[in-house]
Amino acid sequence: MPTSSKNYKVTVYVTYKESVLDPQGQAVQGAITRMGYEGIDTVRIGKYFEITAHEVPGTPIEQTVDSICDKLLANPNMETYRYDIEEDAR
Repeated sequence: MPTSSKNYKVTVYVTYKESVLDPQGQAVQGAITRMGYEGIDTVRIGKYFEITAHEVPGTPIEQTVDSICDKLLANPNMETYRYDIEEDAR
């Protein structure tokens, strides 16, 4: 009987490093202030990705996600990323 592989839902968040200027975030922050909202100190803009994947024998899902983020989704010179992995009961 074939074994079924695990399925995953991966959520990736990519944002600028703290040391990198975020002009879009500053523009949004300025608009918030002009609209009269108070208490907002900073706004940072980022990217959000949802990925569905399945287990590949011998390759941890974290290794695959790290590789995709490093090579495609984030610019390691300017951006940082984090991700959440959930087992998906498809």
